[in-house]
Amino acid sequence: METENRPRKRNYSEKSGSEGSEDDDYVPYVPVKIRKQQMLQKVMRFRGKGLTEEEQKDSGGEQKDEDEGLGPRSNVSLLDQHQHLKEKAEGLYITVFFCIFDQIYAALMSIRDFFKKHYKSDPKLFSAARHERVRKKYHILVEGEGIPPPIKSFREMKFPQAILKGLKKKGIVHPTPIQIQGIPTILSGRDMIGIAFTGSGKTLVFTLPIIMFCLEQEKRLPFCKREGPYGLIICPSRELARQTHGVIEYYCKLLEDEGAPQLRCALCIGGMSVKEQMEVVKHGVHMMVATPGRLMDLLNKKMVSLDICRYLALDEADRMIDMGFEEDIRTIFSYFKGQRQTLLFSATMPKKIQNFAKSALVKPITINVGRAGAASLDVIQEVEYVKEEAKMVYLLECLQKSPPPVLIFAEKKADVDAIHEYLLLKGVEAVAIHGGKDQEERTKAIEAFKEEKKDVLVATDVASKGLDFPAIQHVVNYDMPEEIENYVHRIGRTGRSGKTGIATTFINKGCDESVLMDLKALLVEAKQKVPPVLQVLQMGDETMLDIGEERGCTFCGGLGHRITVCPKLEAMQTKQVTNIGRKDYLASSSMDF
Repeated sequence: METENRPRKRNYSEKSGSEGSEDDDYVPYVPVKIRKQQMLQKVMRFRGKGLTEEEQKDSGGEQKDEDEGLGPRSNVSLLDQHQHLKEKAEGLYITVFFCIFDQIYAALMSIRDFFKKHYKSDPKLFSAARHERVRKKYHILVEGEGIPPPIKSFREMKFPQAILKGLKKKGIVHPTPIQIQGIPTILSGRDMIGIAFTGSGKTLVFTLPIIMFCLEQEKRLPFCKREGPYGLIICPSRELARQTHGVIEYYCKLLEDEGAPQLRCALCIGGMSVKEQMEVVKHGVHMMVATPGRLMDLLNKKMVSLDICRYLALDEADRMIDMGFEEDIRTIFSYFKGQRQTLLFSATMPKKIQNFAKSALVKPITINVGRAGAASLDVIQEVEYVKEEAKMVYLLECLQKSPPPVLIFAEKKADVDAIHEYLLLKGVEAVAIHGGKDQEERTKAIEAFKEEKKDVLVATDVASKGLDFPAIQHVVNYDMPEEIENYVHRIGRTGRSGKTGIATTFINKGCDESVLMDLKALLVEAKQKVPPVLQVLQMGDETMLDIGEERGCTFCGGLGHRITVCPKLEAMQTKQVTNIGRKDYLASSSMDF
């Protein structure tokens, strides 16, 4: 009886049924491994590669097999279990990282699809053996992936008839080696590094494609007010920027005369009124040619926008970096809103430019026509020992070597003014330009010289960077430049477009011995006559110059010394040490705080 009156115990099923309302919010626990597996499946599904049922079963089976070796009853220590789980977590992290990286890389390289319509190769040209024969014939060295085929005719490059007629008027019938490989590369939408001696036709390599790209955009959707630029070209000097702007204007005018839409190109350089330059931008601009300083000023004041800019060309990039514009150029990069096609052109390729190119370009194709930093083989180089006090008198004798026009270079502004005044007193029709003169005076002097109204132009290195004077047969270096790269740029003003020229250089005891050694090596490389004063020069470690992959200095490209005694590297290190000493006491910018 007692057992009957004793309250009956409630079993587990009844208890769970009565408390079901309390467990409605219960979330089942999912182990860490299963959560990671689900996360991986989610990522794979996002990429469009979801796992099949068989793969899920296999992965599940593998997971069970792996899990059997873990747990409290396994013979594996906790330390080994921890290491095993840590390796699996790292593997999953790496997988997810590469998934994200592939998506970003695909977005960056999607610009190739956009440019496929601009450049269509002829199926007949798809012969690797033929490509190599053409490159070998024209001494073209290429590096990179997916290199487009070289094209030996402007007509095969699919340019409009107006541009072909314009090239013929200029006497340009066949493309130069840098144009044979460079123009197809740019038209295919790839980033490019172009290395070629001065006077090899680098300007046309980037100006003709930019005109084609802008023409395509204008036909598709006309530019409205204050829109643009679509293409941007940056030059180190005002004179070079003006010259490049003139080339673009020439071909745009020819296209307009043939019925094509009007293409507007703005010139933004210092020494000119900003209001006058902005008049073109207000109506919508397709292309812009600028110097770094003026462009930075316009960007900071938000007078120019690079929101739709997709094409950037850096002309004479080595000179811009040497002049201290590297930080400005990197700042300009930050104003681009979308992916851009970047082109870098240089006559020399020191280590600093190589490092800059690696950080600024995406998988570029490097096209090298001749050794970087080598002098043009079409220039006869003559080096003469002249005392400082006899230079001015001997200069008049040098002018008798060839008919005008003649270009004279000097390092200092005071020397330029003195030479100009001396030549005027001797009855020579001469003009002079340097950084101390205003822009209007410099422009008039260059125009008078180009139109052959003046016989002699005296200038500092302002005129050595890319300016094209087709009629010049003689260049005189009144003094030896402090860097061998400047010497290469100076003598490159003559011997252009296949013509032969003469370069006369005055040297004396005041010249730096390391620069003279570089000059000697440059003469030997170009198979030019080495004067006795340079033959006497010998360095103790001259036999060591050929050791390693590259001859000479790997930092500045000089052939007469190694990097251990490079004066340019030593000067840069001294400058850095000086700046560090200053920053210890005073911040030079907001980055120092």
